[in-house]
Amino acid sequence: MKKILRKLDLEDLIQIVIGSTLLSVPVAFTEESWNLSKTLPNANLLLISFLSLFFIAIYSYQGIYEGSVPRRKTVFIIRILINYIITCIVVAIVLLSLNRLPLLSDTLLAIKRIIIVAFPASMGAVVVDGLDKE
Repeated sequence: MKKILRKLDLEDLIQIVIGSTLLSVPVAFTEESWNLSKTLPNANLLLISFLSLFFIAIYSYQGIYEGSVPRRKTVFIIRILINYIITCIVVAIVLLSLNRLPLLSDTLLAIKRIIIVAFPASMGAVVVDGLDKE
């Protein structure tokens, strides 16, 4: 685990935070995303989460690891998960600051909003993270 964390340094974490903020802010401010979170079925939310992880994986494979994943599978998978988790945390903070994250009163709605806004935000996070290749 220490070896994996050595590959993901503070610079990478900052890049993920900045990238996810870049695309979460405009989407989080839209009433459409707030309303969509009320009506979108759970199956669609799972698909959105899967697509987020899939696109992070594709970009990371080509843009960050340049196709040399077979010898670093564990680092690759953990990096994808860390990217998505940090993105979700950033999105939650942005939504919380807008008073659009009802974690205590309607937890399911809050999670739905995080997933919806995290979809574009995760793309921004992985692209900015990939600007400096390993």
